[in-house]
Parts: sequence; structure tokens; C-alpha cells
Amino acid sequence: MGFLSTPSIWIATEFDIQQFEFPTLDLTKFNPTPIPQKLRLGHQMEFVCKQLLDESDDYEVLIHNLPIRKKKQTIGEIDYIIRQISTQQLIHVELTYKFYLIDTEIPGIIHQLIGPNKRDSFFTKLQKIKNNQFSLIHSEAGHSTLSAKGIDTYEMLQQTLYKAQLYVPWGHTFEDIQPLNSNCIVGYWLRLSDFHSHPFSAYQFYIPTKNQWVIKPHLDTKWSSFNDVLIIIKERLSHQSSPMVWMKINETEIDKIFIVWW
Repeated sequence: MGFLSTPSIWIATEFDIQQFEFPTLDLTKFNPTPIPQKLRLGHQMEFVCKQLLDESDDYEVLIHNLPIRKKKQTIGEIDYIIRQISTQQLIHVELTYKFYLIDTEIPGIIHQLIGPNKRDSFFTKLQKIKNNQFSLIHSEAGHSTLSAKGIDTYEMLQQTLYKAQLYVPWGHTFEDIQPLNSNCIVGYWLRLSDFHSHPFSAYQFYIPTKNQWVIKPHLDTKWSSFNDVLIIIKERLSHQSSPMVWMKINETEIDKIFIVWW
């Protein structure tokens, strides 16, 4: 399962934020509810995460996707409040699942992680978690909403479940990206000029749907030639959309790459 196999972007506590350690699950009898395809990818991950938490014997989900409103305006949403069964400890968990490219032209690894279309960044998300998402339960509206549901916010722990796939520049290798987790590195990114200049024409390609971005590439799909996929890639780039591409090198090796418009 793509969600479970994606590592957390850091281990334990970094940036004054504790990472939620997902419980070990026995999925032999797990019968998941199909994911609604109309949901955005982030909401699909929340849907999957909720089912997996429900499957755990270690935690009980008390709150899921609870909007917090001030008067009639929604000021935020709480992803999960769970109770650890063994200790009865309440934990506020905010879920994040991201795809980041490592742009080495930017100083500092914390600032180098950006979205494929440059619309988001790791550093900006960190600030949002600290200053907006975590502070929400302590706001007057958050405290009032949760108190009405019988939930005490004062002794509650706050953690993030921050999963990510990281992509390095084509031709680069990264063994150490501390304090981040190098196990998150799963592929490469490059520009169209690089895609033209490297000897990729011998390979086969597939452009996965966004729902498939999460999973590991597999052979069971309809592969296209370099020339055929290039037409689709150029069309995506013309709309400032950076496609993910599976590149089949041989019967045992498939690379995940992003080709960026910028």
C-alpha cells in the first residue's frame, strides 16, 4: 500500500514537532472501503489514513476532519484527534502527504524542498503546522468546539504524520539530507532540455494519473515510446503543469521522474 510504504519526512522530533509513529498493523483481514475518486489526493490520503487508524488496536479515532468555525466563518480543520488505548492519552495528529523536488540552487536543505509546480514548499508547510494547525485547538473557537464534544485540549499531545516522496536532480545522489529522512528519496526531476539531451529514447514511458503518484511503479501498464510521451509532456508543460513520468529502463528497473516546466 502506497500510503503505508511512504516514510515520514523526519524521524522522532525535529523542528520542535514530534512525528506520529504509525502503529504496526495486521492487514491480512483488512477490507478497505474504496477511495472516492473525486476527492483530491490529499483528501484521499486522509480517507486511507482514517481506515488504517480504525484498523489499529492501539488507537481510537475520536475526531476526523472537524471544521472549526468562528461565527459563520471556517477558520481551520482538525485532521484527527485520537486516543491511545494503553495510556488514554489524547493526541492531535495533523496529516501531510507531499511530493517535493530538491532544488539545489536554493541554499539550505530545509528551503530546497519545493512542489513540482513551485506552488508549495516544505518550509512554508512547517510554519503553517506550527502557527495555524497546532494553534487551532487552543483558539477560543477550537477549545469551545472540542469542549462541546467532551474533549479536553489541555493535556493533549500534538504530533504530525508528515509523509513525503522526495526527488533529486537528475544525475545527483544524496546519501545524507539530515535532519530529513533520506529514505524518502524515490526518484529524480529534470527539465525538458535535459530530457531531450540524455539518451532516453531507448526507454519506454508511462504518465500515471495523480492517484497513482503514491504507488511504486509496476510493469502492468500501457507503455509509450519516447516520441509519443514527449507530445503529452510538452502539452502539460505548456500549461505550467509538471508531470510525473514512469521510465521503464528494463524489465526490473523503473524510475520515477518529474519533468518540470520552470
